[in-house]
Amino acid sequence: MLKILAIVGAVVVVAIGAILIYASTKPDSFRVERSTAMNAPPEKIFPYIEGLKRWTEWSPYEGRDPAMKRTYSGAESGKGAVYEWDGNKDVGTGRMEILDSRPAQKVVIKLDFLKPFEGHNTAELTVEPKGGQTIVTWAMYGPSTFMTKLIGTFMDMDDMIGRDFAAGLAKLKTIVEK
Repeated sequence: MLKILAIVGAVVVVAIGAILIYASTKPDSFRVERSTAMNAPPEKIFPYIEGLKRWTEWSPYEGRDPAMKRTYSGAESGKGAVYEWDGNKDVGTGRMEILDSRPAQKVVIKLDFLKPFEGHNTAELTVEPKGGQTIVTWAMYGPSTFMTKLIGTFMDMDDMIGRDFAAGLAKLKTIVEK
């Protein structure tokens, strides 16, 4: 019996080691991006992107915790606007600050997650007229910590975050096309 337990223990240790080694070979950075064509001019879409208070109308993360605490500071919109949140396990705690805003073109956001996992990333929303439509792209990129790599071994982070981005863009599309 002791021999069987020793073999099982060795197999478990080897499997855990293999998973850790595999996770360490994953890329040191990530990028998730989704785009949607909207039947609205950039000038109509952009206020929803650069005005962080307007994110409550379309962000897929806003409805996950009705009791979430929100704090706004800095500029009302555009460069210097800050949004901090503190919520349940589904939304965690974090902070967004607009670092750059080019009207009707692009917003660059410093995105800091504090809980449940710490992460420091960049989010970009771009607005590009194309034909009679506007292509809105929501991207997030940053470094992949070892914990991110390990989680990514078991979960497709691009799919998970990408689904959220697609849902948010779909809701924004509905709003601006009214």
